Amino acid sequence: MPELPEVESLAEFLRERAVGRTIAAVEISAFHALKTFNPPVGALGGLTVTSVSRHGKFIDLDCDGLHFVTHLARAGWLRWREDLSGAKPVRPGGKNPLAVRVRLAPDESGLAPGFDLTEAGTQKRLAVYVVKNPDEVPGVASLGPDPLVAEFTPEALAEILRASRTQIKGLLRDQKVIAGIGNAYSDEVLHVAKMSPFKISATFTDAQVADLHEAIVGTLRDAVERARGLAAKDLKAEKKSGLRVHGRTGEKCEVCGDTIREVSFADSSLQYCPTCQTGGKPLADRRLSKLLK
Repeated sequence: MPELPEVESLAEFLRERAVGRTIAAVEISAFHALKTFNPPVGALGGLTVTSVSRHGKFIDLDCDGLHFVTHLARAGWLRWREDLSGAKPVRPGGKNPLAVRVRLAPDESGLAPGFDLTEAGTQKRLAVYVVKNPDEVPGVASLGPDPLVAEFTPEALAEILRASRTQIKGLLRDQKVIAGIGNAYSDEVLHVAKMSPFKISATFTDAQVADLHEAIVGTLRDAVERARGLAAKDLKAEKKSGLRVHGRTGEKCEVCGDTIREVSFADSSLQYCPTCQTGGKPLADRRLSKLLK
């Protein structure tokens, strides 16, 4: 799933290539992805992309005051096309991964660039909205603070933690609490902070809050810098190469050499290092426990 660093890089990628360009057409292949109908998606045709911004994991193209907002969900991606002039119009209901195509007007060289929003797998959750204000998108309106803004201080994080009795892993993934962190970077943050993913949020000391804040901001900023300037097609590989524990079950921790372990859930899993994070004790994996009975 694209998280804050990848989405920020995609937004920057589009700022460099789409701002100042006119939208020629927006073609919908997967109608389930389109979540709004007024204004119609056709209203974007002829408008100019004036800015591109990020709200948590949402990408927002401001087109002369009308906003094209997308959330890539778990298996979505943005694929830039240098020239779509020869591409046939998108047909609704196709079986390929293509969900939405945005065509831009030709440039001086005659090339007509644009981008495709694609989604792999059977769980179709990619979403597109056409709105007059991004706050009309429910997921945007309910977002918690962005961890890379100046207002996200250790004191602000302490207030968030004190108000919750949930496990820290779940809190970090909750977009209504902190915007932009998902399953992968929550694992990475907790490994850097040397904290158990099962630690209860309200139990953090002031020193632990400071350590967690530093881990959140540092991990995300480092990931953003690694992704900066990369083509959209290269971001997935960059993300995977930079992860230290997430997705690395059975490998050695690069910090201490212990074996990275996993806890599985119904539709996701987390990875952690016992030595770095849980005092050497493996966490209970309920799904594995059931298999052993």
